[in-house]
Amino acid sequence: MAAPANSTTFSGDVWAELRLADARDVPHIRSLIHQMAEFELLTDLFATTEELLTSTLFPSPARPPFTSFTALILDLSPSPLVPDSSSTIASRRLDLSASPLADPEAAAFISPRGGGRVTAGFVICFPNYSTFLSKPGLYVEDIFVRAPWRRRGLGRMMLSAVAGRAAELGMGRVEWCVLDWNKNAIDFYEGMGADVLPQWRICRLTGAALDKYKGNQEEATDGKAAE
Repeated sequence: MAAPANSTTFSGDVWAELRLADARDVPHIRSLIHQMAEFELLTDLFATTEELLTSTLFPSPARPPFTSFTALILDLSPSPLVPDSSSTIASRRLDLSASPLADPEAAAFISPRGGGRVTAGFVICFPNYSTFLSKPGLYVEDIFVRAPWRRRGLGRMMLSAVAGRAAELGMGRVEWCVLDWNKNAIDFYEGMGADVLPQWRICRLTGAALDKYKGNQEEATDGKAAE
C-alpha cells in the first residue's frame, strides 16, 4: 500500500532520543494525550489544555527531574544525535533499512528541537512512596508511542530508561496501570518482568465527587456540643 501523499518516510539509520521535555513541547504533549485517549476509548474524559499542562508540568522555578511531575519526550531523527547531558535520558539507533517507515503525521509532530527531528511519544511520571518498603518510587502515569513507531522497541526503551533512573536513585519500585482489555500491553509488560496485579483495583475521586470534599473539615465535639 502506498504511503499517504503528505507522509514522511524514514529509512536506513534513524536515531531515537528520550529526553526531558520543556514548555516548547506542550502542544505535542497535548496532541499525544488526545491520541492516547482515543486509543483507550476515553475521549469523554479528555479535558487537557496547553495552559494547564504548562503550569503543572513546567512551573517556575523548575523542579529537579524525577522529584516531581516529570515529562519525557521521545524524538526520532534521520541524523545522528549528540546526547545532551542536561536533558538526554536514553538514546539508541534504529535500522530501518529492511523496512522503511512512513509517518503520515510527521509534519504535525516536528520537534521544537529542530534538526529534522519528529516527536513520536512521551512519558509522564512522578514520585510516590511505599510504606512496606519505606522507600520512594516512581509512578508512570502515561507512556505512549504514536502508531507508526510502535513495535520498534521504543516502548521498551522508554520504560527501561524510567526503571533505570529509579534504580539509580535508590527507589524501591516503579508502578503503572494497564487496561484489562489491552492484552498486547499486558504481554509486553510481563515480558519486561513486571507483575500485573489483578487483585488490586483503582479507587478514584474526581470531578463533582471530589468537589464535595472541598473545605470539609470534621470538628471534634464533645457530647454537650453535639446535643
